[in-house]
This record gives sequence, structure tokens and C-alpha cells, in this order.
Amino acid sequence: MLLCDIGNTTYNFLEINTNTLLELNYKKSVDSFSPSEFVQKIYYICVNQKIKSKLKNLDNWIDLSLELNINNYYDTMGIDRIMACEAIKNGVIVDAGSAITVDVVQNGIFSGGFIYPGTIAMGNAYKNISQALSYEFNYSLDLEKLPKNSQDAISYGYLKLLHSEVVKYDMDIILTGGDADKLAFVFPNARIDKMLVFNGMKKIIK
Repeated sequence: MLLCDIGNTTYNFLEINTNTLLELNYKKSVDSFSPSEFVQKIYYICVNQKIKSKLKNLDNWIDLSLELNINNYYDTMGIDRIMACEAIKNGVIVDAGSAITVDVVQNGIFSGGFIYPGTIAMGNAYKNISQALSYEFNYSLDLEKLPKNSQDAISYGYLKLLHSEVVKYDMDIILTGGDADKLAFVFPNARIDKMLVFNGMKKIIK
């Protein structure tokens, strides 16, 4: 079975051998890959509308977004966020990518969520204020103590609000996305699941 999560820059594939249950995860560039190369059935989600319009003409590409009850979510919510929510019954999902999205799921129902700047976006925001604020974020700082240096000061300003908002729900925290490992220092009791979107897709297929 072949699953594909299509973003703005890559096709992210998960190939599952149904006999051995082994999984192979790999990526193809949006710029160089042609989806017509595949003849087998592929279950996909897509946030890239240009690519999505092309896939409608390929019968072997199956759009999993058509199998969802979208009424459980809001109209402009990204399909990748929706699939991550479909993967769990209870918890707070923190997806750390270009933006950080935080979504709360209770008893299998999406309760709501918010969008927070990602690492690069927030780092650039500080640089635009002053080059004197051009620091890497310190993810391991103590959020219970007010900082006494500039690097920790910008890190605290960025991370403390995110931490406070996420932990206040007193639920399991699931980290996913490219910067999940960094946020693991901020949420030491969280679990990392970078396959969360694919897990939601597999649940819909079943």
C-alpha cells in the first residue's frame, strides 16, 4: 500500500509492505517528480492546489480528503492538520513546521486549535526588530526563571507562551513535524510521532 502526503515542496511517501508490515518513508521533489510515473493505487492528501488539480485526472490517485466528514473541522483547516487529529482520540497535537499548529482532540472530536509562528518565522521577526536580537533559540532554558541574557530573553518570549497554552489543557502532548525534536526540550513529557499524519490516513483507509 502506498500513501502520499503532498505539501508545497515535496511528495512525502509511505510505502507499506502488507506482508511484512515494513514501512519505507521517502520524498520526491514537487518540481521534478511526475505523479503519472506510478501505476499502482496511491492514497493521498494534498495542500498544494495546483498539484491536486492534476491528480484529479489520474484514476490511481485516491484523494482521502473526500472520505472525511469535514463538518467536524473548519473550512480553511489544512488537510494535514485534519489527518493528524484523526489519528488520536485524546491529546494536544503540536505540529512544528514552517508554522506551529496546536490542535486539541477530546474523545475523538476536534475541539479547536491555533497557529503560532515557526522557528524561522519568529527568528526573522526578532532580526527585523534589531540585529542585536539575532540569536538561535535556546530550547533547553528554564521556563520557570526570568532570563538574564538576550538569547534566553527572546527564547523565553517565544517559548513560554507556547508552553503555557499547551500544558494548560492537562492532556497528553504529541509532537510532530520537522522541529518536533527541538520542542521535546520544552515539553519533556510529550511523545514524538512524526508519522502522525500517515497514521490518520491509515485509519481513514481502514
